Amino acid sequence: NKSLPHIKILATGGTIAGSATQAGQLTGYTAGALGIESLISAVPELESAAQVSGEQISNIDSCNITSGLWFKLAQRCNELMADDDVDGIVITHGTDTLEETAYFLNLTGTKPVVLTGAMRPATAISADGPLDLLNAVKTAACREACGKGVLVVMNDIIMAARYATKTSAFKVEAFQAQPYGQLGTIAGG
Repeated sequence: NKSLPHIKILATGGTIAGSATQAGQLTGYTAGALGIESLISAVPELESAAQVSGEQISNIDSCNITSGLWFKLAQRCNELMADDDVDGIVITHGTDTLEETAYFLNLTGTKPVVLTGAMRPATAISADGPLDLLNAVKTAACREACGKGVLVVMNDIIMAARYATKTSAFKVEAFQAQPYGQLGTIAGG
């Protein structure tokens, strides 16, 4: 649908793109095993939220992030900011360094930039990545997200990158932005 906002999804790997041998396996998986097209095709509801297209920037465990990748992401975000056909950007990312990447990118421009990830691999029986991705796209497509700086969207919470902190290594509600950084909640879609 051409009337919907165009959201570009930049994929970097992480648990949201993780794969395990069994659906009940929530640890011991391979981070960054799946490509962006797999993530997009797993969430058909994206089609009603925005026009989405994906681009694979890297496919790593985010504990292996480097400053070189940060600069590559920043450069690509700046290029997309200058593209009149792009309305917002979503970055899928591993949670180990998601808050550092979000903070680094916080001064990239005026179009929405939203980072998201997952605490469970894509192959898990209760994967959180598909809903996090859908909510990140919906946030990036929202006019009210403009001018708010880089955002982090996970577990139905919209957070300012400046305040987003990973507070758990195993819970789905792993990120907090207290006391000032919670900008919104996604409820009922």
